[in-house]
Amino acid sequence: MGLGSGLRDPIETEKAKPMPDAASPAISVPVIETERLVLRGHVREDFADILAMWSDPAVVRYISGTPLAEEEAWGKFLRGFGFWQVLGYGYWLIAEKAGGRFVGEAGFGLFKRAVEPPLGELPEMGWSLAPWAHGQGYATEAVAAAAAWGDAHLGADRTCCLISPDNTPSIRLAERVGFRETARTDYKGGPTVVYHRVRGG
Repeated sequence: MGLGSGLRDPIETEKAKPMPDAASPAISVPVIETERLVLRGHVREDFADILAMWSDPAVVRYISGTPLAEEEAWGKFLRGFGFWQVLGYGYWLIAEKAGGRFVGEAGFGLFKRAVEPPLGELPEMGWSLAPWAHGQGYATEAVAAAAAWGDAHLGADRTCCLISPDNTPSIRLAERVGFRETARTDYKGGPTVVYHRVRGG
């Protein structure tokens, strides 16, 4: 087919597409405000904080036990954008309302984990905070706000979460926001506890 066929040059088409603003999320993520915190969508400039958190041994102690390298943290970071795009829910970045200091992440995902009993399509809740933010009630404040958003906006009547049996602070937090233990199983060779939360806690 000749150049006069009316087909558009694909290179020119790509050039014509507007680039997303680097200072704002590429997709619409709801913003949640609590007394001390703001839960918002991630932007590219957040990656340095994400990498610092996930490469800290204290953060991954009860998750994988292995700090993430930059390559692995980058993949995890990008997956967070995909959750919102594909599922309509995902993770928020948590920042202090006063000053905007990075606190951590919390939200929902669908990880297709190979566990028994299977989790199916239930949204799975998770959270992680930078070590400096531990012990200040920030985790409870953020997770309770995210759970309330899930009650109002998720189609599922239940959500779930997986926690190491040794992670006492996360277990206490999960129970405070309404999660209840439903099973004990193994995940990737390690023991884990499965919790479920009905809508409204």
